[in-house]
Amino acid sequence: MTPTTPGSAQLDTTVTPAQLRVAGDWTLAHYTALKQLSDALHGQYDASTRVDLNGLGALDTAGASLLVELLGSERLGQSTEHPDCTLPAADRALLKTVYGALTDFCVPVKAPQANVGIQLLSRIGRAVDAVWQDTLQLLGFIGLILETLVRGALRPKRWRLTPVVAHIEQTGLDAAPIVALLTFLVGAVVAFLGATVLKSFGASIFTVDLVAFSFLREFGVLLTAILMAGRTASAFTAQIGSMKANEEIDAIRTLGLDPMELLVLPRVLALLVALPMLTFLAMLSGIIGGAVVCALSLDISPAMFLSLLQADIGVQHFLVGMVKAPIFAFLIAAVGCLEGFKVSGSAESVGAHTTSSVVQSIFVVIVLDAVAALFFMEMGW
Repeated sequence: MTPTTPGSAQLDTTVTPAQLRVAGDWTLAHYTALKQLSDALHGQYDASTRVDLNGLGALDTAGASLLVELLGSERLGQSTEHPDCTLPAADRALLKTVYGALTDFCVPVKAPQANVGIQLLSRIGRAVDAVWQDTLQLLGFIGLILETLVRGALRPKRWRLTPVVAHIEQTGLDAAPIVALLTFLVGAVVAFLGATVLKSFGASIFTVDLVAFSFLREFGVLLTAILMAGRTASAFTAQIGSMKANEEIDAIRTLGLDPMELLVLPRVLALLVALPMLTFLAMLSGIIGGAVVCALSLDISPAMFLSLLQADIGVQHFLVGMVKAPIFAFLIAAVGCLEGFKVSGSAESVGAHTTSSVVQSIFVVIVLDAVAALFFMEMGW
C-alpha cells in the first residue's frame, strides 16, 4: 500500500515574484488539516504570486474544492494552463470541473412569502372556483343523463332490466336493515327528548305530533338520503372508478357501446326506485320507535298513538317527504357516477374521488332539503 503524504502549501518569498508551492496529497483524509492551512494562508499573497502545482500528489474532489477556495478559480485556471505545469491531465480535468461548478453555482433566491391575508383570500378564491367548476360539471352530467334517459325511453329494446334489478337489490334491499334500525333509534331518541321537554309544559301528548311531523316531513327522507350518500354513492364511484383505472370504460367505447347507457342509467334508475321505498320504510320505523317510547314512558297506548296520528297528521306531510326522495336519489346517483368517471388511473385517485362523492352527495342533499323546507313552509304545505 502506497503511503500517503499530507498535503501542504508554502509561500516562498525567496524568489521574485513570490511563489506558492502546493505539494502532497490533497484528499478527504487530510481535509481538517488542509482546511486549517488554507485558512491560515488566506490573505498572505496577492495577484502577482505564482502558484506551483508540480508537487501535488493525490487529489480528490474534497481537496480540489479546498484548492479552489485557497487559490480562486481564475488563478487556478491560469496555473493549470501554464506551460511549466506538469500536473496530470486527470487532475487538471478534476480541478477544472470543480472550479467550473463552484463558479456556476449560485444560492437559490428564496421566493418572497406572500401576506397571510393574501394567502387566505387566494385559498378561498381557489375553493370557490373549484365549487363552481364542480357545479358546472354536475349540471352537464345531469343533462347527459336526461338525454340518455330520453333516448332510451324511445327505444325499449335497449333497456337493460337485469342490471337495474341487480342494483335495486344492492342499493335497496341490502340497505333496508341499517335504514330501519337507524331510523327506529332516532325516532326513539326524538320521542324521548320531546317527552322530556314537553312534560314541563304539561303537553307530553304532543310528542306523538312531534315524532310524526319530524319523520314524515324531514327525518325519514333526510336520514335515508344521507345513508345512501355514504353507502351507495361511494359504491358507484368505486365501481366506475376501478373500471376507469383498468381501462374497461375505454374497452366499452371501443366495442361501440355507450358507458352512460351501460353503467350510469341502470344505477340512476335503481336508486330512483330504491330510495323512495327506503324512505317509506324509514318513516314507518321512526314512527314505530317513537310509539315504543310513548308506550313505555308516557303511557300512550299504540291504539291511542294511532288515533292521535290519524286525527292530527294530514297526508300532505307524508307527500312532502316522499316528493323529495326521487330528487335526492337522482342527485346522489349522478354525483357518485360523475366522480367515478373523474378517476385518473391510480388507487389513490379512486380513494380521493370516493371520498369526494360522499362529501358532495351529503352536501347537496342537506342544501336541497333546507331549500325545500323553506319553500314548503312559505307555501303553507
